[in-house]
Amino acid sequence: MAPQLSPVSATRSSFPPTWEALHLTLVSGKGGVGKTTLACGLARHWAQQFPQQQLLLLSTDPAHSLGDVLQMPVTAQAQAVPDRPNLQVQALDAKQLLGAFRDRYGAVLELLVERGSFVEGEDLTPVWDLNWPGVDELMGLLEIQRLLNQRVVDRIVVDMAPSGHTLNLFKLMDFLDTILSALELFQEKHRVISRSFTGRYTPDEADTFLHELKQDLAQGRAWLQDPQRTACLVVAIAEPMSLLETQRFVAALATLRIPLGGLLLNRILPLPPLAPSPTAWDTLPWEQRDRLSEQQQLLEQFTTIAPDKPVLTLPLLATEPIGALGLDTLMAQVERLSQVVRVPPPAVQWPDPIPPGLTDFIATGRKLILVGGKGGVGKTTVAAAIGLAMAQRHRDRRIRLISIDPAHSLGDAFGQTLGHEPRPIQLDALAGDAGPLHLSGQEVDAEQVLQQFREDYLWELAEMMSGEQAADSPLQLAYGPEAWKQIVSEALPGIDEMLSLVTVIDLLERGEQDLIILDTAPTGHLLRFLEMPTALSDWLAWIFKLWIKYQDVLGRTDLIGRLRGLRQQVVLTQKKLKDPQHTEFIGVVQAQAAIVTEAQRLTQSLAALGLHQHYLVHNRYTPGQVLTGDSLGDSPGETQRKPLAQDNPFAHLEIVRLPPLPRSVTPLERVQGAAHLLFAEFADSPTQT
Repeated sequence: MAPQLSPVSATRSSFPPTWEALHLTLVSGKGGVGKTTLACGLARHWAQQFPQQQLLLLSTDPAHSLGDVLQMPVTAQAQAVPDRPNLQVQALDAKQLLGAFRDRYGAVLELLVERGSFVEGEDLTPVWDLNWPGVDELMGLLEIQRLLNQRVVDRIVVDMAPSGHTLNLFKLMDFLDTILSALELFQEKHRVISRSFTGRYTPDEADTFLHELKQDLAQGRAWLQDPQRTACLVVAIAEPMSLLETQRFVAALATLRIPLGGLLLNRILPLPPLAPSPTAWDTLPWEQRDRLSEQQQLLEQFTTIAPDKPVLTLPLLATEPIGALGLDTLMAQVERLSQVVRVPPPAVQWPDPIPPGLTDFIATGRKLILVGGKGGVGKTTVAAAIGLAMAQRHRDRRIRLISIDPAHSLGDAFGQTLGHEPRPIQLDALAGDAGPLHLSGQEVDAEQVLQQFREDYLWELAEMMSGEQAADSPLQLAYGPEAWKQIVSEALPGIDEMLSLVTVIDLLERGEQDLIILDTAPTGHLLRFLEMPTALSDWLAWIFKLWIKYQDVLGRTDLIGRLRGLRQQVVLTQKKLKDPQHTEFIGVVQAQAAIVTEAQRLTQSLAALGLHQHYLVHNRYTPGQVLTGDSLGDSPGETQRKPLAQDNPFAHLEIVRLPPLPRSVTPLERVQGAAHLLFAEFADSPTQT
């Protein structure tokens, strides 16, 4: 079959003129698609194009890899890129920013909360030292707004976290507006009291703070939502799960009124120069044709996501685009997508399993499996494959897959729709004579989790924090619980993930599920998630201390009793997470320098947290690859590099190799194939069903 052109071949084009005029460029997308690489490449490109401008490349991702890509140290202090002196690079440190925020505003915030509650200033001091959920996103948003409002530089390029957590950051604009409204009520209560005693009111430092904060937040929102100055560039790769997540992400950006600049489609295979004959595609290697066929089919679908926005492509290079030369080489090959070529798929070929595989986790007594790693390495596929393999092996057991990543793709992995409530995954075609498979799945809806938490605890806690128990008090009705209810009506990102973990442990303890597999968020937010039980325990301990001090005034022993029950669940969760007989973490890695470096850091962090890890899944493994100290060379033509030292963080792990899966198959067939390759002893291959 000769190559055919559709109405939609890539023609050479510079970056769109609208991009060149941007003051703020936000680079985001599904994890693992190359967001950091393209953010670094764009910043270097514009620094060269506009030498008279001062540029800042910034990362809000807690597990950033700017230094790995730029091949230079990157810290919380902005520093110039050696060959681009007008470009500075910085990775935000949320704790450092929180400390600076406390130094600047801590006293006045404590004063406002004291005016709106029963607590005294000294009671609030410990709050600053607690682990805040969502502090990464909150401090990131405030710092971006500060840089824009103060015009610190001419142009900012932000390497954002993966799409789900990027949306959480943007949603914090509404959160901050709500907090401001609540603080205004606290201050208005103070004003009313002052007038009732003195007949007049003199504005104080709290009024000045509220006025300035209101202005800053309004200006920051205006910047972020101004299409003349700001745009979010969405990075993707031509794979089905990336397409689906990009569709959802672009729709969410529109809802939040964040301007979309366009799409950047990364790692596109070049079309080979073939003679126009019916057998032309048969001359290509099988894997190249398989990937070309899928990519070209999906490219056309990408053009329909935002028809009025530019779609640019970047090629898959022979070596990883890191360092100055690699990044500049990549940026020189950006092209505008205008046509796609229909490539007929080859006959499906499944690879053979490569021992060793994963173990039978149910037989070894595991109850909870956490699958994690850098975004885009294949966590969801591996989690789905584990669930399917265990369901095939143990048809009398109840197994559940749960996604806690804000940007869910668990349903996409099976080609089925999942929601907040668990539902059976349709596996009738795989049942056979052995009977049905008891595998269910759910994608946790943060808002539903939080709403239940509010109803169980927070609404009553808000009334308690107001310190005003007299229901007939006009002052109480106007300014007391109302302000606190506004506060708890919003929530910092991360609370929902932690509450989901508590629920998971409860399901296992009550015997409702025999095994739960968690598809987790990318590395930085995974670590925050694992730290959340400790954080919630500390917050509850602070509330108990306040209640003990003021219990004669507060009462509410029933609420405190229920909160103590919650803390007991949290303590049990902490214990179960660190029990190697109960919980196992499985890391997933691919053959790229930034990925293996992040996997090393994750392994070290897990050990520090006391979590058990025995396996590391090397996804998309090809024969001859060796774990190396600075890369895992799987790019075409890439040579192997120095093996990791014997004392490397992976030395104690069993490496399980998962070869590349064929692309021209259904989602369920792909999961079934992965299950067979990871558990060859008892998971059927797609060719056996």
